[in-house]
Amino acid sequence: MSFLTPDHQLAELRRGCEAIYSEKDLRDRLAKAEKENRPLRVKLGMDPTAPDIHLGHTVVLGKMRQFQDLGHKGVLIIGDYTARIGDPSGKTKARPILDEETIKKNAETYFHQAGKILDTRVEKLEIRCNSEWLAPMRLADVLRLMSHMTLQQMQQRENFKLRLQEGTPIVMTELMYPLMQAYDSVMINADVELGGTDQTFNNLAGRDLMEKHGQPPQIVVIMPILRGLDGVEKMGKSLGNYVAVMDEPKEMFGKTMSVADEMMKEWYTLLTTTPADEIAVLCDAARTHPRDAKIRLAKAIVARYHDADAADREEAMWQKVMVEGGLRDDIPAVTLPRNECEPDGTIWLPKLMKILDLAPSTSEGRRLIAGGGVSVNQEKISDSQTKIKPVEGMLIQVGKRKAIRIRLS
Repeated sequence: MSFLTPDHQLAELRRGCEAIYSEKDLRDRLAKAEKENRPLRVKLGMDPTAPDIHLGHTVVLGKMRQFQDLGHKGVLIIGDYTARIGDPSGKTKARPILDEETIKKNAETYFHQAGKILDTRVEKLEIRCNSEWLAPMRLADVLRLMSHMTLQQMQQRENFKLRLQEGTPIVMTELMYPLMQAYDSVMINADVELGGTDQTFNNLAGRDLMEKHGQPPQIVVIMPILRGLDGVEKMGKSLGNYVAVMDEPKEMFGKTMSVADEMMKEWYTLLTTTPADEIAVLCDAARTHPRDAKIRLAKAIVARYHDADAADREEAMWQKVMVEGGLRDDIPAVTLPRNECEPDGTIWLPKLMKILDLAPSTSEGRRLIAGGGVSVNQEKISDSQTKIKPVEGMLIQVGKRKAIRIRLS
């Protein structure tokens, strides 16, 4: 258990939260846990609908780690059963139903990735799959569960309300999702449930259902949704505005350095443990140069998911490439099959860029060349119709962050 008083714990846990239902309840539950000399059971549910965890997911994972560090126990629910429906939160149409094999593969990656944030010791973390209690349910059990929520309550959910107004179909299975997630809380006897702002309805449904099952209602801690690299939309893989926790240090550092200056306070607060007074100084351009603040942010993120040596190395590489105009020491070599070239040994540059994964398509390759962002052996190419004759070790650069050397096969 924590040596901090309930009031001090509450002060720590309040950081970065969007809402707590309610702070008084959380303080009382912390005090009760201290009196009983037991840790709180802090629940977080994650549906394995995609194989990667990104920094947006780590906002709530980081809050769970904070609870763990204060002496409490995390209960990570892998929603291998709820993933079959897909959470309708924030969605304007039904999600596609995933097959069991995809869910299983995604779930396996979640264990490893979540371990980069959470304390995975047995006494600190309990991992459960909700198929454990949802799969054996009979129709009578499902009907009994459904009896605990009204259609009027469901209609209060913002995205359901919007879809009803627009005449967009709502599949009946989607109406079951909040109840299934709420039932998870009943089955693991949660003291606290964590979620993003899009999970507020689901988490509060858990409070109601627990009361109807004669349990003390869980406290709900809601975290903000992290905006992605574009500074507009929530971070998500489908939008391409994400930093994955499994990204290599180079990618993680470079992507973070591209974040807009006005985003730094949000990222510092939600993704690091930097004290609030330091964040105020770092995010004040009159006291700290934005570039220096961003370097510190990028290093903090790389150090958390890799190590301090990797963070120092990426800072040095960034300085060498972006400030001094030099080249990285670790430019990868990519094999180019000779049969991709024409009989005279040449190849159209946009095609070469696509083959080497420097551009997703030849049309994007042409656009990058026309924009002045492509160099061959450090000579800028401006004509998108250019053909080149690849040789061993030839350097192809796109912008300052993407570079490869050609290896001929």
